[in-house]
Amino acid sequence: MAKKKSVEKKKAVDFSLLMTTLILVFIGIIMVFSSSWPEAMQDFGNGYYFLKKQIIAATIGLFGMLVCMNIDYKVWRKYSTLIYIVALILGALIFTPLGITLKGARRWINLGFTTFMPSDAIKIGSIIFFANFLANKKKDISTIRQGTIPALIVIGISCGAIYVQKDLGTTLTLAGTMMSMFFIAGMNLYHLIFMAIGAVGLGVLALSGEHNAYRRNRITAFRDPFAYKLDIGWQAVQSLYALGSGGLFGLGLGKSRQKFFYIPESYNDFIFSIIGEELGFLGTLTVILLFLLLVWRGIRIALSINDTFGCYLATGITALITIQTIIHIAVVTSSIPTTGITLPLISYGGTSLMVYMSAIGILLNISRHANLDRS
Repeated sequence: MAKKKSVEKKKAVDFSLLMTTLILVFIGIIMVFSSSWPEAMQDFGNGYYFLKKQIIAATIGLFGMLVCMNIDYKVWRKYSTLIYIVALILGALIFTPLGITLKGARRWINLGFTTFMPSDAIKIGSIIFFANFLANKKKDISTIRQGTIPALIVIGISCGAIYVQKDLGTTLTLAGTMMSMFFIAGMNLYHLIFMAIGAVGLGVLALSGEHNAYRRNRITAFRDPFAYKLDIGWQAVQSLYALGSGGLFGLGLGKSRQKFFYIPESYNDFIFSIIGEELGFLGTLTVILLFLLLVWRGIRIALSINDTFGCYLATGITALITIQTIIHIAVVTSSIPTTGITLPLISYGGTSLMVYMSAIGILLNISRHANLDRS
């Protein structure tokens, strides 16, 4: 009997999810190298600067994914409160002498040998804590006093910890992720009306005041980017130029013109436009299909696990990747106002890559316990 139980615990992980993740990371390394070459040469005199850092992050991320893949996901429930508190403390450290300002924003912690972006830790820490919260409240989740109000407090604290870093894009991503988890857990849809009113109020607050003028400028530029193509609409216009010039097959790997200082953060916030320029419509379609496959496997895992905590945790990780991917692609295609947000697993950024790969490791471990086809 003990032997049979041991065999059940050694189920294989979801192979499709594992391979899709590795392919996306590989594409990311190639595209980061291609899109970062001009800036790396100008700022560091070494075209391989960003490539080396991305490979190191991918290697650490792979190790993290393998470790998390082999740790029973139920362990995260046991330590969910501690993980959440540590994540919030890391977020608070940006307001200490350890916090540094890069590119006009104070969102990084200087560890001496490298920098760390705590918002990524807050995202995954919030998902783990909220999954445990929802699992504990499953009988009362539709009530306003036991369900909606406590859930909104948790969402507010999590999103507020990122919003104070003046990172509205990541705040919206996390808010959408946690609301997706809340919806799946069985929230009262009538309460959604009041949440929507509150969200509108917060939106007005986020746009009001002199210190938020740059956000209003982004909305103005979004309405007609070509009318402000030499000013606030520059990023959106250059991104559209990149996508348009790529055509069906692209200009060829490494042959992007827009990465030569036309698109700021071409290897980060606008990497999808460089993919479109160099690899064309077929390249962008391939990346989108890979993300769709990843999301589909995540949904299958969430639906196939009997444990409520596992279901909500899988939902949160999958929703986070889905929402952030959609926002990134929408920004690059000028479908929404410009906001700085990375493309998961592909954009340059060590913290983001390591956290996302580790999160997928957790998802892979959940797949070991799910009743699904592992092909």
